[in-house]
Amino acid sequence: MTMRLGQRIGQALLAALATAGCSPLRTFDALVPKDGGTMRIAADLPYGADPRQRLDVYAPRRPGASPLATIVFFYGGSWSSGTRRGYGFAARALASRGFVVVVPDYRLVPAVRFPAFLADCAASVRWARANVARYGGDRARIVLVGHSAGAYNAAMLALDPQWLGDARGAVRGFVGLAGPYDFLPLEGPITTATFGAWPVPEETQPIRFAGAGDPPALLLSGAEDRTVLPRNGRALGHVLQAAGVPVEVREYPRLGHVGMVTALARPLRGKAPVLADIAAFAHRVTQGAPASSRPPAARP
Repeated sequence: MTMRLGQRIGQALLAALATAGCSPLRTFDALVPKDGGTMRIAADLPYGADPRQRLDVYAPRRPGASPLATIVFFYGGSWSSGTRRGYGFAARALASRGFVVVVPDYRLVPAVRFPAFLADCAASVRWARANVARYGGDRARIVLVGHSAGAYNAAMLALDPQWLGDARGAVRGFVGLAGPYDFLPLEGPITTATFGAWPVPEETQPIRFAGAGDPPALLLSGAEDRTVLPRNGRALGHVLQAAGVPVEVREYPRLGHVGMVTALARPLRGKAPVLADIAAFAHRVTQGAPASSRPPAARP
């Protein structure tokens, strides 16, 4: 497949997804070319008893002798849709940059409301902390990455200590792609259905928990995003910076909400350096951190 043909396919799929919404992306994932030298090394691993509490693990085919830094990737979908099986393209893209990547499912609205899906995401990170060494990942160097609702989930785990407890010490950084971090009052049907029953609305907002001691953050947005306005990233970035937390805020021109995650796919990487920026940040925040002393066990 030539690059030009790949770009045409990717652009056509992006146009369809922009009409249909950002999740699920299974058709997109099935059709776009994947990064070579990577593989899904484990599938359907349970981190809880519910059928939605399952995850997949991706890695380079030849990871080397030392454990690789771990990325836990949370997909979006308005907290009401999505499947990890639509994000193999994103996981393989990140794995191609030298990471072990964990992609969990989590329970969705209307089966649950806030904060049940956060409890699931936290459980998946604790699973990574306890088990990722078996798959070549470093349990002491974890970066949380999420898109849209997944960026919200990642932000809450990174900023509010209640969710991860002692495991939060392994989180070396947080990357949010088009994330909602400051969206009160609850006005739309999505946020009302997801968060409206919680008695203290302020407790649903990531920006409320931002403060000194939080892990470094990379907040990425598309300048053309009309679903989650880029002001969310600017607002959270301002609070983190004021608290002395290392933070980078970037907005990509000509990129919308769906484009923030599809730019990770090979045919669309020319639209914005989303993958390069995530990889550079994740390597930087994990390189100075002490690696786990446990060598990776043989893979099944």
